[in-house]
Amino acid sequence: MRWLDHREDVTQALRGAIIALGNFDGFHRGHQAVAGEAIKWAHEEGRPSIIATFDPHPVRHFKPDVPPFRLTTLEQRQELYLAAGATAMLVFHFDGDLSGTSAEDFITEILLKRFGAHGVVTGADFTFGKGAKGNVELLRTFGGEHGLGSRVVEAVKSDGVVSSSRIRDALREGKPELAAELLTRPFAIRGIVEHGDKNGRKLGYPTANLAIDTYLRPKYGVYAVTGTVLSTGQTLKGAANIGIRPQFEPPKELLEPYFFDFSGDLYGQEIEVAFHHFLRGEAKFDSLDDLMVQMEKDCDEARRLLSAISDD
Repeated sequence: MRWLDHREDVTQALRGAIIALGNFDGFHRGHQAVAGEAIKWAHEEGRPSIIATFDPHPVRHFKPDVPPFRLTTLEQRQELYLAAGATAMLVFHFDGDLSGTSAEDFITEILLKRFGAHGVVTGADFTFGKGAKGNVELLRTFGGEHGLGSRVVEAVKSDGVVSSSRIRDALREGKPELAAELLTRPFAIRGIVEHGDKNGRKLGYPTANLAIDTYLRPKYGVYAVTGTVLSTGQTLKGAANIGIRPQFEPPKELLEPYFFDFSGDLYGQEIEVAFHHFLRGEAKFDSLDDLMVQMEKDCDEARRLLSAISDD
């Protein structure tokens, strides 16, 4: 799949595309509806389809100190967009130049001149341009006058509007099942396995330590998880702690999955850990023996909860 930069012209083969415009961080059910409409429109007219995203997120540009809130990395988004059937991913690098571009110039100079877009598809609440003054009405009127087609997809509902903020709230509240329902897949953190303090190994539960980086922090605690080794596609089941490890000093924020029935070496491997069920919050125990007893209970419960997932 092509990975496009908004600051560069596209090749002739990608001009005349239908572009799904939005941030599409989690690529949840609502995002999928917008992207699906763009891909359908593109197929109907024999055109390429492009799904856009912003990196960094506009919120990060205007509020650099806001806590991490990303639901996916660019790499994860690219894979999701490819699986949806898009021709390319367009990354808008959100900086001072882009934030200072008027909504009209965004349409004429970027969408039409630089990309030669034939049409765009957005959600009903999409805004763009300096001061967020651009909206779906401006796309319809001003864009239409300049030859840009546009379609609007209304919000998708599931006991309320499906939104990234709702998914973030669910994860912060320790409700990964709700997040997965809205995302259509479990929330997953991807990273390179690092060497740690080997505390898990000493306790008989060797863990694969991952930095959480820019991902949203789900509720700290223990989860039933699955892991995928990206280089091989191998899928593993396990239990993971995410948090600051209150049993050990000094506090260190990590994601530490322990995979059942696995004895290989994962150091230096990129893995993705998917959160299926919240088991309990982080806790400090009176002794390491008490911790080990609880870890055994956690693993038994995780095995039970994950038993419905195929081992293939």
